[in-house]
Amino acid sequence: MTAGGTIRWQAPALLLLALLALAGSQSRPAQAAPLIADLSNHLIAITTGFAGTDVLMFGATDGPGDIIVTVRGPLTDVAVRRKERVAGIWVNRDSLTFGLVPSFYAVASSRPIEELLTPELLQRQQVGANNLSLIRPDARPTKVEEFRQALFRVKEQQGLYAPVLGKVSFLGNQLFRTDLRFPSNVPVGSYLIEVMLIRDGRLVSAQTTPLVISKAGLGAAIYQFAHTQSLAYGVSAVLAALLLGWFAYLIFRKI
Repeated sequence: MTAGGTIRWQAPALLLLALLALAGSQSRPAQAAPLIADLSNHLIAITTGFAGTDVLMFGATDGPGDIIVTVRGPLTDVAVRRKERVAGIWVNRDSLTFGLVPSFYAVASSRPIEELLTPELLQRQQVGANNLSLIRPDARPTKVEEFRQALFRVKEQQGLYAPVLGKVSFLGNQLFRTDLRFPSNVPVGSYLIEVMLIRDGRLVSAQTTPLVISKAGLGAAIYQFAHTQSLAYGVSAVLAALLLGWFAYLIFRKI
């Protein structure tokens, strides 16, 4: 069975568990929670041949409302460079470095986010790529914004920033679900998935759930070796290339 098929089979059971959990919380008024959410999987293992995967986010609310889900990957510094053609050669002429850039970012919502929150709240909650609070370099505001938009375009081209809003679906007025898509080149690290319950333009409740993406198998061993023993890894790579070249020379000489 494919991963997508597994998620479709898991969804009814997971949503039922969410409803039962909410019902249990409502039986104790002092501990009632307006929002309960979870993931079908809290760990994505990247092995050889990994082609991307979907993770089901599911949950329940204590009544009608809208849901916004944001996914943020590990934060990093990113240098954005501008290339220009000089004497027929493309060279880097200018660059700016942004800090606290999510390596992966996506948003899903039950309705267009502009219909749910004011621009001020969208910015405060960092909903939408244009509302991300990045550390901006010291430069002219117009230049910073130009490079910032270039950063977002590159991330979209890499498939790491979703250009289209994902869809959160409701079953009745309380149960909800959405499939979070992670591409084959998704960065490893710790992710934060935030679920927000919106009513009448107000943020009623929010819940943050962690997700870990890590390499597994032989690829993980090589990745760990390369990052912990960089000098030895470099020497090994050079030796392997020399041996491969030598074997290729022997084979073609005999031919």
